[in-house]
Amino acid sequence: MTLPDTMRAMVTMGHGGLEQMVLHADWPRPDPAEGEVLIRVGACGLNNTDVNTRSGWYSKTVTDATTGGAFAEVGKDDPTWGGAPITFPRIQGADVCGRIVAVGTGVDPARVGERVITDGWLRDESDPGNMDKTGYFGSERDGGFAEYTTTLSRSALAVRSDLTDAELATFSCSYSTAEGMLSRANVGASDTVLVPGASGGVGGALVQLAKRRGARVIAMASEAKHKEVAGLGPDKILPRAPENLRAALGDEKITVVADVVGGPYWPHLIEVLERGGRYTCSGAIAGPMVSLDLRTFYLRDLTFTGSTVITPEVMPNLIRYIEQGEIKPALAATYPLDQLREAQAAFIAKTHTGNIVVTP
Repeated sequence: MTLPDTMRAMVTMGHGGLEQMVLHADWPRPDPAEGEVLIRVGACGLNNTDVNTRSGWYSKTVTDATTGGAFAEVGKDDPTWGGAPITFPRIQGADVCGRIVAVGTGVDPARVGERVITDGWLRDESDPGNMDKTGYFGSERDGGFAEYTTTLSRSALAVRSDLTDAELATFSCSYSTAEGMLSRANVGASDTVLVPGASGGVGGALVQLAKRRGARVIAMASEAKHKEVAGLGPDKILPRAPENLRAALGDEKITVVADVVGGPYWPHLIEVLERGGRYTCSGAIAGPMVSLDLRTFYLRDLTFTGSTVITPEVMPNLIRYIEQGEIKPALAATYPLDQLREAQAAFIAKTHTGNIVVTP
């Protein structure tokens, strides 16, 4: 196969607003190094991590809610999820679906032609369970907002599905984040799980994956989105932020809160947890600064778990769920690559339900 020397790529040039993403028509196409594969990108999903990394929101100097814009001050030493500086220019985009078109040395040439989705977590092959030795696709190395991308061969997971590339590009980040949260909280069939922000990519994945585990699921979302959220299969749907959450829940006994929202409503979520309940978190789109009465925490025997780096088995399990039809995509919209700024603006506005995807 003859491959071009250059490609179209949307390149993030530094921390700041949407203007930092610049379309290049002749960006050098990468070559796969030893142990890597070259993927022709069919589609790439958008996620909060793209927005947060570009804007520098992960820096502890930023205390505002996620906005996607430029912040007045971003720490130079901690502006990414891993707490280390990101280097620019950088091609972002973690959720690639595409086909392998070339392989580096040490990779079976038979992989050429495979349809794959990417595992965003880049691990040390000799120590894959070590969280301190991980990076993220589209952050510590270039990702999928381009026509071609490279990644580790073991991070390109073969998938056999009738779903479109755009549909498959909704799964990797959102669904692995959700599955990691539910695993951390040991969610099972005896649980009732409360999911704030259920109309988002991770929220919708939490609904589906918690139901897959046999749990009862109470979703929270803006009332305008209830019809779409109902299609994900929750047992009950509440407004986004009821004034009296306990009254809105009625007789429901909440044993797990699975949260990516945070913000000023957060104390209400903690107050409705049953004794011995678990709170699991992997985001704070409404704001990272919250207020906690420690008496609630210890007197009710609560367990809090943070969840970022997933265990290695999560992504292979997700592939199995996809291939067996146990989970479904929630594709909200598709944009061409040259409209990535418009796609991210729509993503930040949060008027959609599900995931937004770009295609080269």
